[in-house]
Amino acid sequence: MDTLSYKTVSANKATVDKQWVLVDAESKTLGRLASEVAKIIRGKNKPSFTPHVDCGDNVIVINADKVRLTGKKWTDRVYLSYTGYPGGQRKTTPRELKAKSSTLLVERAVRGMLPKNRLGRSIFHNLHVYEGAEHPHEAQKPKVVEL
Repeated sequence: MDTLSYKTVSANKATVDKQWVLVDAESKTLGRLASEVAKIIRGKNKPSFTPHVDCGDNVIVINADKVRLTGKKWTDRVYLSYTGYPGGQRKTTPRELKAKSSTLLVERAVRGMLPKNRLGRSIFHNLHVYEGAEHPHEAQKPKVVEL
């Protein structure tokens, strides 16, 4: 047999089929929601997944203020950040983060599940999180996905 009867097809920026997806976060557990959203943004749910290409969909998450955390995670979980200065380590709980903006809670969970490289930073822009049920992306005709 001189030639292969099959070829491995790699997606590229021109051949990728990007869709818009709507996810309702009402009464969903934060980590389970974030892992499914990260898969969709990355494109791992598609048969044409290519690891080095942005082949995922644009995801709209609504009702982010109604997301759940199990157990005592609202008060006991601690998010650490560092300002870059001596003594500049800051601690935040999910309750404090939600009081500032509940979209930050979902965005932080999804960002942690994406690759830590320039591709991960660019595909994070495909995530759109909103606190209420309204969103400004009706013109894109998003497909509702039940997680």
